[in-house]
Amino acid sequence: MTATPTTPLSDSAPQLPSVGIFWGIPDGTSPIRMLVIDSTPLNAAEPYGAALTHPRGHYDVWEAWQAVGVAKLKRRGLPAAIAYSEYEQHPRGRIVYDTATQVFTIYADRRLQAPEFIQQIVTAFGITGAQFVVRSDSHYRS
Repeated sequence: MTATPTTPLSDSAPQLPSVGIFWGIPDGTSPIRMLVIDSTPLNAAEPYGAALTHPRGHYDVWEAWQAVGVAKLKRRGLPAAIAYSEYEQHPRGRIVYDTATQVFTIYADRRLQAPEFIQQIVTAFGITGAQFVVRSDSHYRS
């Protein structure tokens, strides 16, 4: 897979509507951010109150990616920046699904809330035809 600023990258790219976590990582040559995700299809998501959520957190996923080293990250289409930075250095977010309202909530750092980037997130998580809202949250500030 070739990594470009508009290519969603992941070890778990969804085919079905999914929940999960994501980062916007600079591509190294411009301020444009590359979307990097870790996701879980809704049918495998964990219940959290009235919501369905991704079982893994930003810290754990980032640590696992760092453990594989730069060469393997590159082979997986993931940016080398993962190996050299901490998970909280990059703007990030999470998608959850409210089972009562049947709406996805995209919690994202404000720097990732541009319409073009939100569209990348919606596409990468397979929620193009679904209802969703975008919100800020203090957990997702870098």
